Amino acid sequence: MSRGGELSERALILAPTGRDAVVAAQILTEVGTVAQVCDTVDDLLARMIEGAALAVVVEEVLINGDLNALSAWIEAQPSWSDFPFLVLNRRGGSVERNPAARRLSVTLGNVSFLERPFHPTTLVSAVDTALRGRRRQYEARERIAEIQRAEALLERRVADRTAQLQAANRELAAQIVEREKAETALRQAQRLEAVGQLTSGVAHDFNNLLTVVLGNVDQLRKNETDPKVLRRLDMMREASQRGARLTAQMLAFSRRQKLEPRAVDLNETVRSMGDMLQSAIGGSVHIEPPQLAYDLWPAMIDPTQIELVILNLAINARDAMEVGGSLTIRTENARLDASGRPDELPPGDYVVVAVSDTGSGMTDEVLSRAFEPFFTTKEVGKGSGLGLSQVFGLAKQSGGGVSIDTEVDKGTTIRIVLPRADAAPTQDREPSGELLAARDAGMVVLVVDDDEAVRTVTAGYLSDLGYDVIEADSGGAALETLEHHDRIDAMVLDFAMPGMNGGELARELRVRRPGAPILFATGYADAEALTDVGEDMIVRKPFTQAELARKLSRTLAA
Repeated sequence: MSRGGELSERALILAPTGRDAVVAAQILTEVGTVAQVCDTVDDLLARMIEGAALAVVVEEVLINGDLNALSAWIEAQPSWSDFPFLVLNRRGGSVERNPAARRLSVTLGNVSFLERPFHPTTLVSAVDTALRGRRRQYEARERIAEIQRAEALLERRVADRTAQLQAANRELAAQIVEREKAETALRQAQRLEAVGQLTSGVAHDFNNLLTVVLGNVDQLRKNETDPKVLRRLDMMREASQRGARLTAQMLAFSRRQKLEPRAVDLNETVRSMGDMLQSAIGGSVHIEPPQLAYDLWPAMIDPTQIELVILNLAINARDAMEVGGSLTIRTENARLDASGRPDELPPGDYVVVAVSDTGSGMTDEVLSRAFEPFFTTKEVGKGSGLGLSQVFGLAKQSGGGVSIDTEVDKGTTIRIVLPRADAAPTQDREPSGELLAARDAGMVVLVVDDDEAVRTVTAGYLSDLGYDVIEADSGGAALETLEHHDRIDAMVLDFAMPGMNGGELARELRVRRPGAPILFATGYADAEALTDVGEDMIVRKPFTQAELARKLSRTLAA
């Protein structure tokens, strides 16, 4: 797929004084990135007009130079383009401390800052991130062009058809209505697909970062006794876990999340969430006793995700009500026929969980956009717009649907319709609070991950559990390691790696060491590629030491 031509893959560098330009160009050239040094802001702008992927600029040039022409070019970018800038600033010149840096953020738009002196790996990583984002923009441009061509072709065909069928005006009107519905569905599907592709890629990198943060927080807690420090570590851990939940929400609404559906008793789920809901909602809203169907069928759904959905709907309902409002959760069986089915579900048996409030309700305009990702009526900073999108994504991915009944100033009821399960619900075993240590003090585990920080955290977890750990930073290094070690009892492989990914490496390892079990670590970037892999063979980032211990123990047992 074209990304804008060879010029559009360039990294432009503007650092007129010192050796920053030469050093940066040399570093980028060594990793295969085309780098071109510019002399002035006008020269930089001219090269940008020709085509480029990003610009690396020192802060002094931007602060002291005339940026009117550059700012005008940025404002005039087409809708698909958001040109990335990487600004090299002085140490201590972060946005929080430097008003000039804040002004540059407003002027340049898509800008990242890197303090000097910089480490080559940091520069390469920042440039690679900007390149990936720019390439996504090129893909978006092509998608927009394809849609425009398709729409132009469709409009020509409609015009020709209209001229031929003047006598069948009513039939033509019906066709136009159907066409508009199809176009709306197509645009929605394209938006979800584009956001889903972006989300899955970002989730991989973000979950790697969270794995490192959580791992180091856990290590610091082991030897820390100061209550103040422990409290701060707990805050860091909670913030990281919130980041992981946000990533999971984005994956859920874009339908990139791999669900673990099973038979669930929704009545028991609602009962068990009583304290959680009361704590989340607070005392401003009254929670009515749940109205639970006594003969409720089991539902086929991921139990963790349905809890998040109910909690999301309850929090949305609270935000839509004044003090003194009431919230009601209801379950019921539903046998759907050919009519009255949300999202045109096939006829059959379904289980419904509904959340009702006495709040402000939704206007027709809000209702029409309720499930759009990032759409919210809340104030800035008080809502991400992912709540109902997550609900919609989970329901559709589970084979169900969502319907909304609302009336302005009267309230809203959101019904989640889920497939009926054939089997009876199963009870979860209580997870053990103890870590599962190595069954044999001499057990050897090969850890393969291209991210050094994640690999170090994983190796540290396993070493603490009593395993002997061998590390490799790539698939090739892992295969070479096998040539020098006769005993490897298990392998923990990162799935998304450059060159040889985890799946390809696993196939090669099974040929060379057919008896060694394999546990995949994934940040969701390639969730679809792991569809045929059992959940016991996957540990999802960010993981804790306990999660890694349980997964590896099950893998070894299998």
